[in-house]
Amino acid sequence: MQSLGIAAVTSPSTFDELINSLGSLGDGKAVTPFGSLNNFITADATGAGSPSYIKQEATYWSNQQAETEPRCRTQPQSALQVSASLLITKFFGCQFAVKSGGHAMFAGASNIQGGLTIDLANLNQIRVSQDRTLTHVGTGNRWVDVYRQLDQQQLSVIGGRVAGIGVGGLTLGGGISFFSGRHGLACDNVRNYEVVLANASIANINHTSDPDLYFALRGGGNNFGIVTRFDLETFPQGLMWGGSRFYPITANASLITAFDNFAANGPSDPDAALIVAFYYYNGTFGSSTDMEYAKPTINPPIFHELMGIESLTSTMRITNLTNLTLELEASNPTGFRDTYFTATFKPSALLSQEILSIFMDEVSAIKDAASIVPSVVFQPVTKDIISHFSKNGGNALGIAESDGPLNLVDIAISWSSPSDDSRVMAAASNFIDRSTAAAKDMGLDYKFIYQNYAAKSQDVFGGYGEANQQRLIKISEDYDPERVFQELQPGYFKLKG
Repeated sequence: MQSLGIAAVTSPSTFDELINSLGSLGDGKAVTPFGSLNNFITADATGAGSPSYIKQEATYWSNQQAETEPRCRTQPQSALQVSASLLITKFFGCQFAVKSGGHAMFAGASNIQGGLTIDLANLNQIRVSQDRTLTHVGTGNRWVDVYRQLDQQQLSVIGGRVAGIGVGGLTLGGGISFFSGRHGLACDNVRNYEVVLANASIANINHTSDPDLYFALRGGGNNFGIVTRFDLETFPQGLMWGGSRFYPITANASLITAFDNFAANGPSDPDAALIVAFYYYNGTFGSSTDMEYAKPTINPPIFHELMGIESLTSTMRITNLTNLTLELEASNPTGFRDTYFTATFKPSALLSQEILSIFMDEVSAIKDAASIVPSVVFQPVTKDIISHFSKNGGNALGIAESDGPLNLVDIAISWSSPSDDSRVMAAASNFIDRSTAAAKDMGLDYKFIYQNYAAKSQDVFGGYGEANQQRLIKISEDYDPERVFQELQPGYFKLKG
């Protein structure tokens, strides 16, 4: 891509025409198969591109991604145009990245320095089947776009809990939902994937047509193709009860005990979902919960213990899914530097107290960083959630129902100055290392590393277990013998770490 400069436009109607047109292209030319340069935007040597280029760069959640400067950006409007983009990258040996919602936090995840970024924002169709059991969702959608349409029809799908997160990355990495207790993860509820494969062909992948590739797409990330549409299982869903409650840090012991009890008792009521967090903000440590219930039932029994803990403020109310995801969006603002690190443990109040102590200790070394907001988040992966992982041949995550319940732990930090990057990243990494060591000492460690919360340095696919990792590698070799998605698309998590 370094050779591309002034654009030459081709408008092929078939793959053959596209390939023939490539033969006339030489150094010093950029290519668009889309008939309009508005859909193929080229940055200059300093990265200061057109207004459209700059606008697209500003759509990333974290500043690390927004500061990454691709040589070109393109916004295809169909799977065929995505296929054409992929053919062009292969022809030129150009490295590329693919963006759905752009919510990953580290540089290179869905943007690429000096290469081509394929932005799927225009793949934004949302269509409910006539029998209302399936919703066809373009990969360029954000979850709030999907929920706004489905709420109006008293329907829902399994998707993200933060409004602005993209459909693509969340679903390919797993995808925890407010409804996961009853239905499993987002990846467990995709009936069919429309995918541009490594040879640029467009295929529909499902449990019947291609069971191996279908397995790989359920947690395999961006390693197997460019998904252009997800066909999502759809179910009736009306109003819900939920919201956030905030507490002084002194409530931590009661919250941790209630969290452990919920993790154990979650299968008794699969309509309930819980997040417990501890954070540092404006010079003070605090704690919070997010409780959601899939029915418009105020304070159902599963939440009695948590609701009995006195809070400072509360937003609990009956509302719809869109509104709840917008609330969580407000606690995940754009325009900052961000990092996550994650680990998974067996639930234990003793371990959770130690993890909180480690968090507070590591935060003490970075709390003077400009605009810093660190938090440690506990999420229960209950046995009822895990029970759905085996649907349709199973997902790739490598978690058995007998392994549950689990505590999915995530440290999330936002800050504003690049000068603080090194020490913030060191504190986050130290937190995970120390927490994992404490868990091992107690015999409570667990292998799984959740892709959607992992830092760039973490071994996601090693955490799926040796058998699943090797199976994914074999599927990749079968469907991508040229290693297009391992080498030409170097960003995010690769199968061999």
